[in-house]
Amino acid sequence: MDAAGCEPFPVVATCNAPRLGAQSTVVSDLDGTLLRSRSSFPYYALVAFETGASALRHLVSPAAGVRVLIFAATAGARLADVGSAARAVLPRFYAGDVYPGAWRVFAACGGRRLVLTATPRVMAEPFLRDCLGADAVAGTELAMWRGRATGWEAYLVPRTPVEAVHVDKLPKRIIFHDGRLVQRPTPLVALLTLLWFPIGLLLSLVRVAAAALLPMPWLHVVFRVLGVRIVVKGAPPPRDPGRTAGVLFACSHRTAIDSVALSIALGRPLLGLPPLRVQSPIRSVRLTRDHGTDAATMRRVLAEGDLIICPEGTTCREPFLLRFSALFAELTDDIVPVAMECQMSMFHGTTARGWKGMDPFYFLMNRTAVYTITFLDKLPHENTCGGGKSSHEVANYVQKLIASTLSYQCTSLTRKDKYRELAGNNGVVAVNTAKNRF
Repeated sequence: MDAAGCEPFPVVATCNAPRLGAQSTVVSDLDGTLLRSRSSFPYYALVAFETGASALRHLVSPAAGVRVLIFAATAGARLADVGSAARAVLPRFYAGDVYPGAWRVFAACGGRRLVLTATPRVMAEPFLRDCLGADAVAGTELAMWRGRATGWEAYLVPRTPVEAVHVDKLPKRIIFHDGRLVQRPTPLVALLTLLWFPIGLLLSLVRVAAAALLPMPWLHVVFRVLGVRIVVKGAPPPRDPGRTAGVLFACSHRTAIDSVALSIALGRPLLGLPPLRVQSPIRSVRLTRDHGTDAATMRRVLAEGDLIICPEGTTCREPFLLRFSALFAELTDDIVPVAMECQMSMFHGTTARGWKGMDPFYFLMNRTAVYTITFLDKLPHENTCGGGKSSHEVANYVQKLIASTLSYQCTSLTRKDKYRELAGNNGVVAVNTAKNRF
């Protein structure tokens, strides 16, 4: 502010963005300018949580200096881990905090888009380049010119609270992201999360024990008492004792315990194909990702009873459906689409970069969680392979049906796309091919 107590520049809302042409160049700060929040604490906390740095766990003051935050968040962590967390975790939280006025001006400049930030470049650059279209990012590792006026027109971003830019208005929609934390870890949220962690771990063990030991018909009520609500919509197909073959439930894939939640909703254990190895109230079989072998395995399972399949092959946290594998459509014409979605309060129950054995525990560590399961009508004969449709047509039809029910968007993205973006691999790991109970 100047000596008279007035702001030296007009606020960014007064900038006439439409007059900025293709040759206009913009230089912007990150925290408090492109982002609404002037505190970078949450993003350092996210990196510390994902890379295992422990010093930040004892630092909850947003007034701490930037150098202290950088040291606390990255000390002892590999640069590759910091970069991986920046690509997989931070974009989702950055995207939810974009300042609308600054973004309007930033997006209107068709020339060079430059961002100066005190945040380490390795943390901010993936989001700024991929999601906001920045051409260059100068972070703390670069020497900065100080105290020099450029003479260019400048605008000030005011401190008044505003709503963040909606993610649909950003150049690239974030479909895949990783990390365990659901909420942006402000100092208060970070402190509450740390205090809850041991309580949540104990609660998850209680919930796992209940699922493993109690009869299936009891679990709907018991889980509700323990804070996990399972909301059932539509008409679940009843068990038909006279049937010689089972029904195939084709589900959207949200967490590692989708098959358990569906079994609880039906009140009876079903056979599932999940990638878990912990105790569970339902039986499971392991797939090999070989078309012929997996088809034979699933036909054998269907001959024994009902089967749960998630044709996406992996989870997606955002309101999108990945491409459905067509294999399930070749197995039977008795297909019931199931639209599944879940809301978590503190922790995500999925990971691409971490140990998947902890996925169900993280989900069950949430103080509250809600699973909404919508049973759709069984596919009519004319929309199955037996009715003359190809397996790909059936898979695409089921994908669109579930997407319209959930108000999600269909994509052609696959498991490989997700793991290449988040983990830098194809998502294929060596596993024990023996049958597992989970």
